[in-house]
Amino acid sequence: MGQILVFLLLIGIFIFGMTLLRKALFHLSGESTKRWLTAFTSNPLKGFFIGIVITAIMQSSSAVMVITIGLVAAGLLTFPQSIGIILGTNIGTTITTELITFNIESFLIPIALTGCVLAFMKYKQLQSIGIGLLGISSVFAAMRGFEYLAISIKETPWINEVLLTLDGSHFYAVLAGVIITAIIQSSTAATGMIMGLLTAGAMNLDTGIAIMLGANIGTCADALLAAIGAGREAKLTAYAHIWLNFIGVALFFPFINILGEIGMHAANQIDVQLAHVSVLFNVITSLFVLPFAHRFSSFIIKLHDR
Repeated sequence: MGQILVFLLLIGIFIFGMTLLRKALFHLSGESTKRWLTAFTSNPLKGFFIGIVITAIMQSSSAVMVITIGLVAAGLLTFPQSIGIILGTNIGTTITTELITFNIESFLIPIALTGCVLAFMKYKQLQSIGIGLLGISSVFAAMRGFEYLAISIKETPWINEVLLTLDGSHFYAVLAGVIITAIIQSSTAATGMIMGLLTAGAMNLDTGIAIMLGANIGTCADALLAAIGAGREAKLTAYAHIWLNFIGVALFFPFINILGEIGMHAANQIDVQLAHVSVLFNVITSLFVLPFAHRFSSFIIKLHDR
């Protein structure tokens, strides 16, 4: 029981770190985030690149989606304009996944101490940098915690049974990814947790990929919640986000084993393999839909606007 509580605590630390980092980067970028979203989305291609850039800056596809839905609800963006942004966010969020594979364990304490000092400085920009550094140290500390804890937690009988069940069924693994991400409200946190389990040898790469795919669906929960009570076009934006991720996962589901083989050839470390596969999945899915963005928006309108 104590291990489970520590595991939940680590998830909380990871999400807290991501929140600090996102808050710091958003403060540093100021109101430019919303201006970019409204000014550079005249066509899907522009929205696509802006979605990548802003998601990379904010370190959260969910946050960008919530802002986008808010802008659509306010009439500052149209539903078709949001399609490019959605596609871009799916790629931009993989940058975070790649970053958390870096090994900076020996620098965590200096980074955290520097962050504490800067967070209490007089100037706002220095404060934001300090908060960002604290966020980074929290995220990487949680990642290392996942790895160390996973070594012992996998020996717990019922957890071992769950892991064996997930290893034996890609469908259950995808479903687990959906549920976990919907609960903790962060696909990055879900993927980071799986990276820790993979590094500790608690599950197979194929299972980690399946959970990562499910996390892409689970992250749509934020967009759906943000659209509750909003106008017609804001709801269509949330529906488009769900359909894009659901269709992408459905198309790649039969090829999970192939994705695993590609990952093993792409890197030596298993957590990096998962990160690379996540990038590959999101890039292929987004680039496949991008040329048909207008048709896709028309499809969503016909499907839900009744």
